[in-house]
Formats: sequence, structure tokens, C-alpha cells
Amino acid sequence: MENLLYIAAIIAAIAFAVLVIYLAMVLKAAQRTLNDVADTLEGLEKQMEGITSESTALLNKTNKLAEDINDKSQKLNTLVDGIKGIGESVKEFNSSIRSVSNKVTSVAERNKETTAQAMNWGTVALNLWKKKKSEDPKNV
Repeated sequence: MENLLYIAAIIAAIAFAVLVIYLAMVLKAAQRTLNDVADTLEGLEKQMEGITSESTALLNKTNKLAEDINDKSQKLNTLVDGIKGIGESVKEFNSSIRSVSNKVTSVAERNKETTAQAMNWGTVALNLWKKKKSEDPKNV
């Protein structure tokens, strides 16, 4: 019976040794895997730093572009306001010309007869002056 006990102890010792060997192999594989994961994470961290710096640069450029667009928009608003003022001035000028034209037309209509008489008198005076000038002996 003692022999069986020794044999059982030897079998248990061998089983324990095999278990320890397999456990050591599993731990070594886990260590390699964890080292690979750590290396991957370091690489990922470096890539993220690059992405972060590029994103920051892109954000700065976007902010500058937005400021530039805002400045140009303000200048364009000023230009549009100026053009609007010019349009209003032209409209007022056209209105003034129309008003003057209407006044001239109404005065001409009211003084139609007087104007015709003045034209006739002017023509008569011009004809008399030409006739006198042609009869004057100094002009010959």
C-alpha cells in the first residue's frame, strides 16, 4: 500500500510539473502578446500625436480662412451699401430731370402764343437787319 502511495505521489508530482510547464508556456505567450499590444499602443499613440498636430494646424488654417471670409464679407457689404446709395442718387436725379422736363413742357404750352410771336418778331428783325446791311454802301 505504501507503494501505491508513492506511485500516486510521483504521478501527482509529474502532473504538477507538467501543469507548471504548460502554465509557464501560457504565461510566456501571454507576455509576448502583451508586449505586442504595448508596442502597437505606442505606435498608435505616436500616430495620434501626428493626427492631433495636423488637426490643430488644420483648425488654425480654418479659423484664419473664416476670419478672411468675414473681413471680405464686411467689405462686400460696404460695397453693396455704396452701390445702393448710387442707385438712389440716380433715381433722384431721374426724378429731378423728369420734374424739370414737365415744368418746361407746361411753361411752353402756356406761352405757346407768346413764343410764336417772339419768333416772328425775331425773324422780321433779322430780315430787316440783313436788308439794311445789303443796302449800306460801306459794305459793298
